[in-house]
Amino acid sequence: MVSKEIENIIVKYFTNQASLSELDQLNQWLKAPGHGPLFDNYVKTNYAINHTIKEYNAMQTKKHLLDVISKDKKAEKVFKIKRIAFRYAAVLILFLGLGYVLMQGFFSTPKTLELVEEQIELLLENDKAVVVMNKDDVQEIIGSDGKVIGTQRGDKLVYNTDVVDGKLIYNTLSVPYGKRFELKLSDGTVVTLNAGSSLKYPVNFISGQNRQVFLKGEAFFNVTKDENHPFIVNANNIDVKVLGTKFNVSSYSEDENISTVLVEGSVDVSRNGTQNKESVILKPGFKAAWNKYSNAIDVEQVDVEPHVAWLDGRLILHEVAFTDILKKLERQYNVSFINKDKKLEQRYFTAKFDTEDIYEVLESLSTSGNFEYEFNKDSIIINP
Repeated sequence: MVSKEIENIIVKYFTNQASLSELDQLNQWLKAPGHGPLFDNYVKTNYAINHTIKEYNAMQTKKHLLDVISKDKKAEKVFKIKRIAFRYAAVLILFLGLGYVLMQGFFSTPKTLELVEEQIELLLENDKAVVVMNKDDVQEIIGSDGKVIGTQRGDKLVYNTDVVDGKLIYNTLSVPYGKRFELKLSDGTVVTLNAGSSLKYPVNFISGQNRQVFLKGEAFFNVTKDENHPFIVNANNIDVKVLGTKFNVSSYSEDENISTVLVEGSVDVSRNGTQNKESVILKPGFKAAWNKYSNAIDVEQVDVEPHVAWLDGRLILHEVAFTDILKKLERQYNVSFINKDKKLEQRYFTAKFDTEDIYEVLESLSTSGNFEYEFNKDSIIINP
C-alpha cells in the first residue's frame, strides 16, 4: 500500500510542485523491492479515474523521474550552492515541460495508426475479370462461359466439383496484408492463405495430370488424397509433392528461406528446373528449408505450433531476429516499420501473442526491447 506521504509526493510530481528533496525521497522509495508495481497500480488507478487515461506508460514516467534526479546527483560540488540553485530552477522548468508532455501524452486520446483495409481479389484468367471479395459477402463466382464455378461465403471460397473442361483454366486468389482466407479447390483440397499471399490454381483438375498449384507467400494445405493424381505446390524454386496430407509452406519473396513444415502424412520436397533433382522426404514434425543464396536444403525437427499458429491469428516467436519480427507484424497487421534503432537488429526475442491488436503487441515489444515508438499515418517509427 502506498503511504499517505508518498501519495502526496506523487501528486506533487504530476502537478509540478515536488521539491528536489521530495523527488529524491520518491526516488529512494521506488528503488525498494515491490514499490515499482505499487507506483504503477496507484497511478493507473487514480489517474485513470480522474483523467480518463486511455494509455499510460508507468515505466516511461519512472524513467523520466529517475533521469532527472540522477542528473542532479552528478552535479559537481564546486560552487555547490550556486549550482544547486541553478539546477533546482532547471528541474522545475523541466518538470513543467514534463507535466505538459504527461498531460498531452497520458491524459488525452493517444495518437493512433491510420490503418488502410485492402480487399481480397480473385482474378479470373479467361476474361481477366477481378472479383473483390469482402468478408461479409455472399456471392456466386461466374466463369467466362457464364456457369457458376464456385461460391463465396464470407472468408471462404468453395469451388464446384462438377465443373469439367478439357483444358486447365486458372484463377488466382490474392490476399493482402492484414487478412487471411480459406479456399476449397474442386478436388476437395482446403488451402488457407496467410496475409500477403497469392495462389494460382486450376478451376478444375484434369484426369491423368498432376494437381499443380503455384504459391507466393504462405499457405496451409489439407490435401485430399488421390494416389493417381499427385498434388504439387510450386513455391518459387521448390516443388512440394504429396498424395494427401497436411503441411505448411512459407515462400515470401523477402525471406531468405522457403520452408515446408509437415503436420501429418509425408511430402517430397525438391528443387524444380534441374535434371538431377535434390529431394528430401519429410516426416511429421520436420521442416525442410531451402536457402535462396546457398541453394541448400536443410531438414530439422521442429515444434509445429509456431509455424501454424497464424491459422488462428496467433503469433509465436522463439528466438526470432527483430528484423524478422517486424516483417511478420507488417504482414499480420498491414502496417509498415521504420527502424531507427539499429542495435535492435542484432537482438532475438521470444514472445507469444494470441488475439492482441498491434498497439498491445507494440507495448509489449517496446518494454522488452527498451525502445520507444511513434506513429506516422500507417507507419510505426522505432526510436532508440
